[in-house]
Amino acid sequence: MRVYESEVPGVGRKFELELTGGTSVVVVVHHDGRCELFRRDGPDADGEKILDLKGEQANRLGSILEGAYFESVDVDSLSVPLGEAIIEWVEVGTGSPVAGETLESSEIRTETGTSIIAIQRGEETVSNPDADTELEPGDLLVAVGTREEQAELAALVEGSA
Repeated sequence: MRVYESEVPGVGRKFELELTGGTSVVVVVHHDGRCELFRRDGPDADGEKILDLKGEQANRLGSILEGAYFESVDVDSLSVPLGEAIIEWVEVGTGSPVAGETLESSEIRTETGTSIIAIQRGEETVSNPDADTELEPGDLLVAVGTREEQAELAALVEGSA
């Protein structure tokens, strides 16, 4: 990942980070500590402002991104009480092949090995959903299974399985 840094006369400093797919993030740090964050979808595209933070807010966000509030771990070496199983969340999109299907007819458990232990539907949480629970676009499926099973679930729900 490349980072370009430049002086913005009378304003402060500008940092541009290249991301994948030609997208970049532009951060403008003002002399007073204020920070603006922009997204650019290409080298010739205009930046779309995402955030405008006061100095203290920018410092706090920077600390979070740096890991001062949360230290990531190597998930492959992580030991959890569920053994090899983990809990993941997968959203059912509008074009998902499981949208409109029941849990049973979608064959999620048979096809992927995961178990859907809850569905977040707007403000409502459906705990331990029945086999005849119909899946709707926008549902957030809470599933338990191995990493491989979770990958298969994501592919199935996205329609790329």
